[in-house]
Amino acid sequence: MIELKEISKSYPQPGGGEIPILREISLKVQAGESLVVTGPSGSGKSTLLNIIGALDRPSSGTVRFDGQELSDLNERQLARLRNRHIGFVFQLHHLLPQCTVLENVLLPTLPLRDESARAGSAERASMLLEKVGLAERSHHRPGQLSGGECQRVAVARSLINAPALVLADEPTGSLDGENAEQLAELLIHLNKSEGTTLIVVTHSERLAGRMARCFGLRDGRLTQV
Repeated sequence: MIELKEISKSYPQPGGGEIPILREISLKVQAGESLVVTGPSGSGKSTLLNIIGALDRPSSGTVRFDGQELSDLNERQLARLRNRHIGFVFQLHHLLPQCTVLENVLLPTLPLRDESARAGSAERASMLLEKVGLAERSHHRPGQLSGGECQRVAVARSLINAPALVLADEPTGSLDGENAEQLAELLIHLNKSEGTTLIVVTHSERLAGRMARCFGLRDGRLTQV
C-alpha cells in the first residue's frame, strides 16, 4: 500500500549548507500491516512519519500511496488524501476543549462535501467510542476526562473516516505505565478489527514489541530489527 523509494530529507542551516535528516530510505508496507520505527530523539522519526502522511515532502526520492505518487498531487489533493485515507494520532491529543467527546471524534468529517461520505458518521463515531471504552462519556468535554481517556478519544477520531492508514507519533509518550499499556492494546486491537495499516513511532519497547515489524532509525538510515 505504501512504498518509499530512496527518500532523503535535509534542512538548511544558518550560514549555509544543509543538515541531512533522512538518507536514502526505502520501505514497502502492505495493507493491514503493523510496524514500528524506533530511534533516539532527533533521529528523524517524526520527519519520516510526516513524509509518509503527506504532511511534508522529501528532498529527494518518491512516496507512493496505494499506487499514487504523492509528488504528482497538489496541496488540495494532498489535503483530501490525508482527510479521507490517513488517520493521525500524536503524543498530545489535540482535542478541542469546547467540544464534546462525540463532536471531537466527528471533526474530520466536517470537510467532507459528499453527503454519502458523511452519512452514518455519527453512528460510526458512537461505535468507535464504544470500541475504545468511552461510550458513556460521549457528551463529556475533554477537561472532564483523564489523559488516557483523551488519548483514546484521539484514536477514535483518527478512525472516523475509515482510513486505510493510521500514523501514531509517540502515542503513549505522555501517559503513565498503565494507560500506556491500555492504549497499546487498543491500537493493536483496532489494527486487527478495522484492518487498518498501522505505523507507530515510539520510544516504548513494550509498544514496539507488539508490532509485526520493527525498524530502527539511526544516522538517517532505516534498518529492520
